[in-house]
Amino acid sequence: MQPEHPRPRRMLFVAPIELTDVSSETHVRERTSNLSLFGCHVNTLKLLPAETKVWIRIEHEGANFVALGKVVFSSPHSGMGVVFTEIEPNSQVILEKWIAQLRVRK
Repeated sequence: MQPEHPRPRRMLFVAPIELTDVSSETHVRERTSNLSLFGCHVNTLKLLPAETKVWIRIEHEGANFVALGKVVFSSPHSGMGVVFTEIEPNSQVILEKWIAQLRVRK
C-alpha cells in the first residue's frame, strides 16, 4: 500500500480555456471551473480521452497561461480533469499569482 499524498487544494476559478490535442490538433474551447498549482477542471461536453496530451491556454484578467498537460479523466457528466506536465517559467509566475489571488478571496 502506498502512502497517501495530500491532494492540492482546488480553488473555484472560471476562465476561458483552450485545449489542443497534441496528436490530432483537435481544439476544445470551454471554461474552467477550478484551478490548482497542478491542474484544472474543464466544463465541457466535447471530451478528449484520458491520457490525451494537450496544449493548454487559459486567459484571465489580461494574462495568458500556457502549458503542456494531460487529460487525467474524462466524464460525460463532469467534464475533464487536466494535469499540467510542463509549464513555461512566465506561465508559472502567472499561475502562482492567480492562486495567490484566489486564496485571498476565499
